[in-house]
Amino acid sequence: MDKLAHALGQGQAVILPTETVYGLFAKALDKKAVEAVYQLKHRPQEKAMNLNVASLQDILRFSKNPPTYLADLVDAFLPGPLTLILQANDQVPLWINSGKNTVGFRIPKHAKTLDYIKRFGPLIGPSANISGQKSGQYFHQIKTYFPEIPGIEDDMAIQGVDSTILDISGDRAKILRQGIVTKEQILDKIKEIRF
Repeated sequence: MDKLAHALGQGQAVILPTETVYGLFAKALDKKAVEAVYQLKHRPQEKAMNLNVASLQDILRFSKNPPTYLADLVDAFLPGPLTLILQANDQVPLWINSGKNTVGFRIPKHAKTLDYIKRFGPLIGPSANISGQKSGQYFHQIKTYFPEIPGIEDDMAIQGVDSTILDISGDRAKILRQGIVTKEQILDKIKEIRF
């Protein structure tokens, strides 16, 4: 077993690349692992975490009342730089979404990272930085913050632009953060969606 798989299995964090920025990944259903990432990042506890998952089935496992176009949206944009906010069901632990009634989902487009998500997921994967600082784009820079944490270096995969956050938990969709994917691209692919 490689050292990253060992670390994840032991409930520790690892640094993994996505197509946007590097993330600090750990097992989402392991409360201690999630709390450790909050501490490492100095992240406020009320700031919810996303679930990094591997498939539409995983999204459905942790959400409820999905819009009719969810499968089409996943087919069109995921894996990729789009975070989806849906209504959370009772499978989502309080330490992930701070008791909110919604939860975010991400399927990163990086083969090795996706493989770890398939093996150990769902995983949290907030950006690999100290909270409030610029998202981590360079592996050597990130290691100065987190020297003890193992990871995969792949700076070539990093585009440096965060994912678009799309809230589809209500009657109308809302872009909460504009990233790589635009509203026009979404409307072009998903005719049913209403903003």
